Amino acid sequence: MKELQTLHSIFNHRVFRIPDYQRGYAWKEKQLTDFWEDLINLDSERYHYTGVLSIKTFSADIAKQWEDATWLIEDRGYAPCHIVDGQQRLTTISIFIQCLIETCRSLNPTKLDHELFISSYSLNEILSQYLVEIQGPNKLIKTYKFGYEVDNPSYEFLIHRIFNNDTSNRLEETYYTLNLENAKAFFLENLKTQVEEEGPDILSELFKKLTQRLMFNLYEISDDFDVFVAFETMNNRGKKLSDLELLKNRLIYLTTLYPSNEVSEEERKVVRNAVNQTWKEIYYQLGRNKKNPLNDDDFLRTHWIMYFKYSRKRGDDYIRYLLDEEFNPKVVLKKVAIHAAGIELIKEQRDLETELEDDDDLEDTPTFTSSLSLTDIKAYVDSLREVVGHWYNTFNPDTDKFSKEEKLWMDRLNRIGIGYFRPLVSSLFSAKHISIGERVQVLQEIERFIFVAFRVCRAQSNYGNSKYYNLARGIYRNELPVDAILSVLAENTQWTRNENGTLKTTSFLDYLDRKFNSDGTGYYGWNGLRYFLYEYEEELMRSRNQPKVSWQLFIRSEHDRISIEHIYPQTANAACWETHFGTLAEALKKRYNGSLGNLLPLSSSINSSLQNDCFEGKKHVIYNADGHVKRNGYMNGSYSEQEVAQLNEWNPEQIRTRGLKLLEFMEKRWGVTLGDEDEKVLLLGIK
Repeated sequence: MKELQTLHSIFNHRVFRIPDYQRGYAWKEKQLTDFWEDLINLDSERYHYTGVLSIKTFSADIAKQWEDATWLIEDRGYAPCHIVDGQQRLTTISIFIQCLIETCRSLNPTKLDHELFISSYSLNEILSQYLVEIQGPNKLIKTYKFGYEVDNPSYEFLIHRIFNNDTSNRLEETYYTLNLENAKAFFLENLKTQVEEEGPDILSELFKKLTQRLMFNLYEISDDFDVFVAFETMNNRGKKLSDLELLKNRLIYLTTLYPSNEVSEEERKVVRNAVNQTWKEIYYQLGRNKKNPLNDDDFLRTHWIMYFKYSRKRGDDYIRYLLDEEFNPKVVLKKVAIHAAGIELIKEQRDLETELEDDDDLEDTPTFTSSLSLTDIKAYVDSLREVVGHWYNTFNPDTDKFSKEEKLWMDRLNRIGIGYFRPLVSSLFSAKHISIGERVQVLQEIERFIFVAFRVCRAQSNYGNSKYYNLARGIYRNELPVDAILSVLAENTQWTRNENGTLKTTSFLDYLDRKFNSDGTGYYGWNGLRYFLYEYEEELMRSRNQPKVSWQLFIRSEHDRISIEHIYPQTANAACWETHFGTLAEALKKRYNGSLGNLLPLSSSINSSLQNDCFEGKKHVIYNADGHVKRNGYMNGSYSEQEVAQLNEWNPEQIRTRGLKLLEFMEKRWGVTLGDEDEKVLLLGIK
């Protein structure tokens, strides 16, 4: 360990690259805010200990792969360095310096970089010291002093989108490039605000703090073998590695452990490259939908369920298994014997050698090889790369990879809440032996199972999950037919029916009674309401050209449920409501209010001050004094609204009638029987 060093000293005559076993940029708003506030609040006359930076310095020969940096390394004596620990901070600092430069330029748009200064340094000097060196008078070669290994989507993105190096190339965006983009936007916005409040001199103050007052311990790691272990250990500080990030490092580390008589250097490179290409694809798929980036650990667990035998012990089984059992260095170092006859003795080498000394009759000499082969690692990595695209598509089914029917049912599963079926569904799309028709049939039955077992019959959320996890593996490995899934789904819904074939609704009635009696919400508090009403709306619009209600209106937050309307209002102060409901006891009024037939999906927001209007007022458009629409009425709303608007009045009988109609739709849509009219009225909560 060396003495504490400033950022200015650390960047002096060094070129930094983030190696392939590292994760990408993972900082989000919380970490960015902490960094910003620390810098803003730091006394400009005091030093601030910022932590440890660990680097691995290479010889110039080893670093020749960094072609754009060769001239700096060979001609100017720059040291090529891998960042083992501290890349999140150095990435953030590099982005921040770029934002300082861009902010300074925006304040002086007519001046060139050599004419602009932050503190006593011109922008040209700052760029050269911390971001980019330019070779020769023609300035054709730009070498960035900090970045990623070239074969990384984040490298191109950092150079072209963050550091603004003009390019016409299409940039590949991933989960991590989204974080880079967000960090730059964060700092530019905060710098703009700070300059507006304190003036342009704040840029010099922040630059001085950053480069001269932040102090780092710099560790230089000299042992190649230990660098991977160091990375795992050191990255338990700060923003911890995700399981997927940790696994990537582990797999690359394992490729270095095979002896040369077992694995050639070329084979080692092939597998290491496969790991990098796979993680490149994974993070592309994870960040592909910027509005809804996917969770990396969720994917890793899903694939583990599909690839290995599922065991139900604890929530983090998957990463313990992968790191401690399947891809542990001990498994590579442990040797198994392969005899000439092809018989494998699964014993450790030292035990087998002891046996051989005592057995003179053994004719063939065994060949020892690692218990976990490089081929095993390659097969696992290839499977990850194959599955991740299908996994993304299950979240985002509007893809040309799916048929129209597959899109329809995947959309339904995502709306109802797919829960623990994601591994099984991913297996369905990954398995090449399953036809589109078979997939649609299974998706349809899964949707029915979720609605009947969970939303109505109130099964526990993990009911049957281990069965479906094991089915996911069987389907993915082509060991089970589709009929096996259908049989288990049918078997697991037998308990939902009474002996006479009607649906068991006892638990649902108890659940609704609690909703009616505790907070008065009734069906309004049912976690299946929005999905059910949307499906009814879809049924009404099948004969029309376009739906009028977007699913987004059904998924508002708990504090903004304006998408579901109580036709008979929760606060019914108007005299018109007293005419029809005034004779009912208060408890019964609440039940009618929260009963299924009284709830209506709206095609547009309704002003809360108008929600207590009389039924006739709700049906029609209401205009402002200037003639503009103040609020739409049921008559030009959703298909459900239009259906209700055909009625002349709204009273308890209408709530009962519409409720029965909705329950009849439930019977038809999900193939269930709810009993006679009296049983259905009881289910509506208004008997």
